Amino acid sequence: MYLQICAVILVLSGLGKAHHAADLNLGLQGRATQSSVDNFLGNAINAVDGNPNTDCSLGSCSITATEQEPWWRLDLLSAYEVTRVSVTNRADCCTGNLNGAEIRIGDSLVNYGKSNARCGTVESIASGGTQHFNCNGMVGRYVTVVIPGRQASLALAEVTVFGIEHHH
Repeated sequence: MYLQICAVILVLSGLGKAHHAADLNLGLQGRATQSSVDNFLGNAINAVDGNPNTDCSLGSCSITATEQEPWWRLDLLSAYEVTRVSVTNRADCCTGNLNGAEIRIGDSLVNYGKSNARCGTVESIASGGTQHFNCNGMVGRYVTVVIPGRQASLALAEVTVFGIEHHH
């Protein structure tokens, strides 16, 4: 009887359930790169530095040069089931540049990762605002943000990628 009561307590408390790994902020452990760098303050790693400051003049944003289809990419170093991606826009200027940017997830580096499956498209993010994209467990090693089909500068104040390790 004692064992049955203990078993009921374990199940009701949730301790008897298999543990499922919580979503992790994968950006903090990945490697970031981008198509170009606008200036010494705009390195790719700045978009995943954990600092949400939206004033790019203070050095916490990634910024590409103005070019055709600029992109930024995070290598997660392994395949993950990406549950969501959050993109924070800069607040100091040029906030409309991010409109139309696509978030792509997959395992391919063909076309710099710009051909991977699309998780979402930025419609419009307010100055200093954040938009969240539900990726529903899309599997991939690379998360790419690209402004397709036009010449622009891609600036990202912060990109947060959440997911769980993918087990084949």
